[in-house]
Amino acid sequence: MSYRKAAAAVAVVLSVPSLVAGLSPAAAQAAPPVSCLSSAIVKETLPNGTTWEMCWHMDGRAGLVLDKVYFSAKRSPTPTQVLASIRLGQLNVPYDSGETEFNDLTDYGFGDGNLQTLTGDDCKGGSVRTGSDGGPEGTRRAVLCVSAEPAGLAYRLNDGDPDTPKVYSKQGYDLVLRSISKVGWYEYVSEYRFGDSGEITARLGATGDLSPGDYVKADDGWPIGKGAKDYAAMHYHNAFWRVDFNIGGAGNEKVEQYDTKVNGRGTMGAKLTTTKTAIAKEGTFTTANRRWWRLVSSTSKNADGHLRSYQLVTGANDVYEAHPETTPDVTFTQANPCEKFATGNADPQCPAAKTILDFAKNKETMTDPIMWVRVGFHHVPRDEDQSPMPLHWQGFDLLPRDFTAINPAAPDGRENVDGQPTF
Repeated sequence: MSYRKAAAAVAVVLSVPSLVAGLSPAAAQAAPPVSCLSSAIVKETLPNGTTWEMCWHMDGRAGLVLDKVYFSAKRSPTPTQVLASIRLGQLNVPYDSGETEFNDLTDYGFGDGNLQTLTGDDCKGGSVRTGSDGGPEGTRRAVLCVSAEPAGLAYRLNDGDPDTPKVYSKQGYDLVLRSISKVGWYEYVSEYRFGDSGEITARLGATGDLSPGDYVKADDGWPIGKGAKDYAAMHYHNAFWRVDFNIGGAGNEKVEQYDTKVNGRGTMGAKLTTTKTAIAKEGTFTTANRRWWRLVSSTSKNADGHLRSYQLVTGANDVYEAHPETTPDVTFTQANPCEKFATGNADPQCPAAKTILDFAKNKETMTDPIMWVRVGFHHVPRDEDQSPMPLHWQGFDLLPRDFTAINPAAPDGRENVDGQPTF
């Protein structure tokens, strides 16, 4: 998968005062640039000087929702907004037998009674936050884990000085927010990772247990246990995320698609040409070799005068072509408050809009685009899935592109390298 993983996926206690488990969020944090309740604020500074600040809450269906996400860093100290919101938009689970299918968010929900109270090693090395579980009673429980985790080598450079060479080498860190929801026998980890240089990773982990009621005939399953007697059902996890950007607080982002294709040959190798296609109207899109998309601000610029943007980076992905709405990799739609879920959308204010295909079919011109990202995982059970099932992950990255003029975590001695260096 191309989406980032923390080193060994292990939370580590860091020497960051506001990340010490048990510290009161209100005591550790000031309000972000756009306020929310003090109990719903996450504001943390990573060891390399990057600060992420945001609001959070639990929705009865979607589970963990992050709002008003801001980024600042040592080389970019002014907090700048990245996202208006990010959350899950659906989890569609059809079984290979064709006899069983669930929409876990709209049929059951990741909040309310399915949202798990964190305990044991659920948040080891992190800080557990208390908030409403999103249910009608608004029950307050320990439901959010906030931690800092090592993300591996952030950068490494030998400056090549022939007389006194200097090596710049630094480990990176992620701010990690996660919650756990139990639907049936599965337990799902909703996780968002925020990196030193502005990267954002959204991913969904699945653990828990294989359903004892979903053992099938040999053609639709995999032999689990002794011999070839019990066959655990093969099935899909079609996860959707709903991403609403608000770059620089300006909104009005534009969607662009880039394609790079072979265009003849040069003196030593193939020539590649990259073209940009503006996507002005709603639509559905699929990945291709050397194809990518970005959301670019219309007005917000970095210190070099370049428009700020974020690029979608997709990872491992199994397409579930049996449903038209689970086939596109990404769908862009105009923001509409009643278009809440990618499938199973049941808002009475828009009864005709059931899926992202309905949202996009009008080809409305986008002035406030919403990005719906679908990532599929075909789960073919294995003996190792018992028990409990090891976590398996699916997700994607959001990569800053020209959001800052230089690496926001650049070390002293490299902060003036901006453009073609002179030697």
